[in-house]
Amino acid sequence: MNQLLAIKCFARVVETSSFTRAAESIGLPKATVSKLVADLEAYLGVRLLQRSTRQVSVTADGAAYYEGTAKLMRELADFDQGFSGAHVVPRGKIRVDVGGTPARAIIVPALPEFFERYPEVQIDLGIGDRSIDLIDESIDCVIRGGTLTQLSVASRLLGSASWTTCATPGYLKKYGTPKHPDDLKRGHQIIGHHLANTGRSMPAKFQKRSERFEVDGPYLMSVNDASTRAIAGLAGLGILQTLTYVIQENLDRGELIPILEDWRPERYPFHIAYPPNLKLSNRVRVFIDWLVVLFATLE
Repeated sequence: MNQLLAIKCFARVVETSSFTRAAESIGLPKATVSKLVADLEAYLGVRLLQRSTRQVSVTADGAAYYEGTAKLMRELADFDQGFSGAHVVPRGKIRVDVGGTPARAIIVPALPEFFERYPEVQIDLGIGDRSIDLIDESIDCVIRGGTLTQLSVASRLLGSASWTTCATPGYLKKYGTPKHPDDLKRGHQIIGHHLANTGRSMPAKFQKRSERFEVDGPYLMSVNDASTRAIAGLAGLGILQTLTYVIQENLDRGELIPILEDWRPERYPFHIAYPPNLKLSNRVRVFIDWLVVLFATLE
């Protein structure tokens, strides 16, 4: 038995839920694929797949074996590709984790251009801001905003985004336009911001040369998601401070009016992190290079 070929056949059956489709994708007769998987089961002494006349499903042992061997096969393909030279077309799956707001506002809208350039790359995009063990969870890279706190990862700066403080025309007509950050503490409401994992309040920050101010309220509403904060601002619930790219279209349409523009805080950095001491595959390398160009366009 060619064990590597048998594992490849088994993986394709799991991924396609069909011996026929697996055989077509590999370019082998269906009978050969079926025999190789059966030989693999006999070698391991466990049933990997549950077969019926209508469908093929993976067993618990099969799911565990697939999880382990899929990582191994991917690493082997990456290792082989490393000897093939930079002229080889990037192909294969990239597992990426990123926060919801940059995914929706920056990355996903631009992906058609990436896939047009690299049509043989597949991206599994996880949405979240939780702490991730890149090695244990087989994640190729994570995109995070702010200061990186994990020292055990390699990272690269993608770019940075500006902040805008703003409000609706209706709000400013009713409550007036503040001229100084201190004005926000009297007669105004701010759309609050707190962290999802700890609930800790994050004050609005203002900077003008050497002067720095932080304003934490008063507020009617505090939100832990940037997109929802923007919606609250558009509803006239208070003054909003958020990253400019989140609300750029609303600013362009005049739905939100910038205020205190001389008091913008420092730009907000975005990093991409990946496992240290590992050679990046060609597909991950071109994805990171593409992201650097994409994030350079942020206001």
